[in-house]
Amino acid sequence: MIIKLENVNYIYNPNTPFEKKALDNISFGIEEGDFIGLIGHTGSGKSTLVQHLNGLMKPTSGKVIVDGIDINSSSANLKEIRQKVGLVFQYPEHQLFEETVYKDIAFGPKNLGLGEDEVHIRVKKAMELVELNFDYLKDRSPFELSGGQKRRVAIAGVLAMKPKVLILDEPTAGLDPRGRDEILGRLQTLYQEGITIILVSHSMEDIARLVDRIIVMHRGKMAMEDKTREIFKKAEKLEELGLGTPQITSFMRQYKIKGNQVEDAILTVEEAKDELINYLRRRGNA
Repeated sequence: MIIKLENVNYIYNPNTPFEKKALDNISFGIEEGDFIGLIGHTGSGKSTLVQHLNGLMKPTSGKVIVDGIDINSSSANLKEIRQKVGLVFQYPEHQLFEETVYKDIAFGPKNLGLGEDEVHIRVKKAMELVELNFDYLKDRSPFELSGGQKRRVAIAGVLAMKPKVLILDEPTAGLDPRGRDEILGRLQTLYQEGITIILVSHSMEDIARLVDRIIVMHRGKMAMEDKTREIFKKAEKLEELGLGTPQITSFMRQYKIKGNQVEDAILTVEEAKDELINYLRRRGNA
């Protein structure tokens, strides 16, 4: 198990009038090769939680264990932990600062003390992973690129550290449809390359399309945890938590309620298309 949380609590401003419990007795595990979706309305504790997963924040009580190391232990090397668990915040392109794409992506590996040859290999591989043309873009200013390209440069900077786990907090926020598709397509490729991914998103469509398992946060607690299809079967529970299901899932549910004998645990438009075609064929043969 690459990450394990045991009874994690976190309190902001303890012992003051502004005290707030942001995480309440959180326990779960993440295996290598997982693709996890983290959902919940604003203020549910998602961002606080993901910052615990690479030691940016430490629990008030409980344990966060990364690759066998308790981040609260005196022997924990937080620099090594942050190499293993890369965190990409919302709007990561705002953190670009170097004069060329190459230098920006190389910044992290250079700080590890790696030689120029290894840095070069890592930068080139990271750019390939996010589908940025190395020869064409390496000497360009990152500030001249499109929004989607800038974000992929920022993600490449994290990938160049060779993390075992990649956490992305709303990676498509603010992007146009083309930029969204670029990022989501790259996430699928990264997962197929063997990187464990945790995706924080408000988009139920993105979550349904990509992840294998979902953790639902509500008021600092884990309200639900299950495989993606099982979570979206529980539409009423999600609605109680101020969330919803993908639009196509809602459509298929309503279509079934109206007397059509279709499978309603549908997550994508492609699945809906296949199910509706099969349903019409069954009706035609009846």
